[in-house]
Amino acid sequence: MNNNKTHKIHLGNNIISCLIFLLIFSCSKERVDADILITNGTVYNGLSLDPSNVSVAIKDDKIVFIGNESAVNITASRTIDAQGLIVAPGFIDPHTHADRELKDPDKSHNKPFLFQGITTVVVGNDGDSFFPTSEYKEKYEAHGIGTNAVLLVGHGTVRKQVMGISDLKASKQDLLKMKALVQQEMGAGAFGMSTGLFYSPGSYSNTEEVIALAKTVSENNGLYDTHLRDESSYTVGLIPAIEEAIEIGRQAKLPIHISHIKCLGVDVWEQSKDIIALIEKAREEGIDVTANQYPYDASATGLKAAVVPRWAESGGKDSLFIRFDNPELKQQILEETKQNIARRGGPDKLLIVKATDASLVGKNVLEISKSLKVSPEKAVYKALRSGYVRVASFNMNPTDIHNFMKQPWVTTGSDGNTGHPRKYGSFPRKYHKYVKQDKVIDMATFINGSTSKTAEIFRIPNRGKLKEGYYADIIIFNPETFRDKADYNNAFQFSEGLEYSIINGKLSVEKGKFTNKLNGRVLTK
Repeated sequence: MNNNKTHKIHLGNNIISCLIFLLIFSCSKERVDADILITNGTVYNGLSLDPSNVSVAIKDDKIVFIGNESAVNITASRTIDAQGLIVAPGFIDPHTHADRELKDPDKSHNKPFLFQGITTVVVGNDGDSFFPTSEYKEKYEAHGIGTNAVLLVGHGTVRKQVMGISDLKASKQDLLKMKALVQQEMGAGAFGMSTGLFYSPGSYSNTEEVIALAKTVSENNGLYDTHLRDESSYTVGLIPAIEEAIEIGRQAKLPIHISHIKCLGVDVWEQSKDIIALIEKAREEGIDVTANQYPYDASATGLKAAVVPRWAESGGKDSLFIRFDNPELKQQILEETKQNIARRGGPDKLLIVKATDASLVGKNVLEISKSLKVSPEKAVYKALRSGYVRVASFNMNPTDIHNFMKQPWVTTGSDGNTGHPRKYGSFPRKYHKYVKQDKVIDMATFINGSTSKTAEIFRIPNRGKLKEGYYADIIIFNPETFRDKADYNNAFQFSEGLEYSIINGKLSVEKGKFTNKLNGRVLTK
C-alpha cells in the first residue's frame, strides 16, 4: 500500500515535471505574429530544385517566417490550408504590354496576367513606353494597380520625342538630347531601356546610337532589354542581330536581355543551337546575356510590322500609302511584301486576331485575298487601309522552342498583347504543356525561371523568392487544374487553377476569385 502511494507520488511528480518542461520550452520558442499563415502546401521557394513541406507566415507586406511551424509559436489572423496545392513565389513577367491596361482605372486590375499567377509585370517593352515615366507612375499610384509594375524607358519613344518617325540617322545633337531624356526617365524610376529595333522608328537607328544611349542606362545601373533587329531574314538576319545585342552589352557594359527569343520563319529554323553557342560564349566572356520566351509556336504583331518594308513606312501610315499609290514604287513595295509574307510561312499562316474592320478577324491573309480576288500582298494593303490590323503568325518549330526553353538563362515571358492567347495563358500553358504533359522541363525549373531568375535579371530587390524578409508576393495553385484556356479562336479566356494570389501581403485572388483589391505597386530600384 505504501509502495503504491510512493509510486503514485513519483508518477505525479514526473507528470508535473513534464508539464513544467513543456511550458518552459513553449515559452522559450520564438513568437511569430502573422496576418496570414500558409500550411500543408508543397513549397517551391524559387531557388531550390526540390520542394519542401514548410509553413509560410506573412505580416504586413513581408514574409516573416518559413519553416517548421512546430518550432515557433505562430499566432495568425488567417490560416490557408494548402494541402495538395503548390506554393510558390508570384511569377514575374519580363515582357508585357500591360501598361495599356494599367493606365485605365477600369482595367488596371490586370486580371489577364493576375490569373496566370503573375504578381509583377514589366512594361515599356519593344522600345515603346509611355512618356514621361513620372506622369504614368503617378497615375498608376493614384488609381491603383492589380499587380506590381516595373517600368522601362523605350528607345523608340525617346527617338520620337527628338526625331519624330523619320528614317534619318541621329546627329551628335540628337544623341545629346536623347541621352538627356534617357537620363530623365531613369531618374524617374525606369529599371532600364528597351529597344524595338525591328520596328520603326527603332529600326532606323544604327548600333552606335543604341550603344550611346545604353551607356547612359549603364551609368544608372540599368539593363538593356531588346526586341532584336531581326528575328528572321528580313534585314541583317537573326544571328547578326544577336551579335549586335551582344556588342551593345560589351561596349556599354550592361546586362543584355533578349525578349521573346525565337527562330521566326522557315529561313532560320533550327538555328537555335548556333544561337545558344553564341550566347554561351558571350557569357563566358563576362557579358551578362539572358532571354525570355513565350511558350507558343505563333508570334503576334501588327500586319504592317510583319510584312511591310520598313523604308516604305518611314514617316507613318500616311507616308506609306503615298508611296504605295506611286506607280514608280508600288511594284517594289508589293514584291518586298510578298517576300516578307513568304518569310512568315505564307499567307495562310497569318491569322487576323484584331482589326478595326471586325469582319477580318478570324480569317487569314490567304482567305482575305481569295474573297477580294487579289494577290495576298495586295490584300495586305486593302486590309491596312481599313485601319489597324494585328496578326498571329505561325512561324516557329518545336525543336527551337524546346532548345531555348531548356537553357538556364531563359525565363518565362508572355509578350502579352491583345488578340494572342499568350496574354491570358503563357505561364499556365508552359506548366500544363511543357512541364506536366510533354515533360520538356521540370516543375522547379519552370518556377525558378518564372520568379527568382527574372527578379535577378531585372535587379528587382527582395522579390521572386520565398525568403524571410522578402515581400510577400505568393501564389498557390492546383497542380491538377492549373492550365491555360485561351486559344486562337477565343484569346480572351482567363486561365484556371490559381487558388490564391497574395501581392504585397494582401489577398488578390482567394479560392479562385478576384478579391477586387488593387494590391500592386510601382516598383523602384
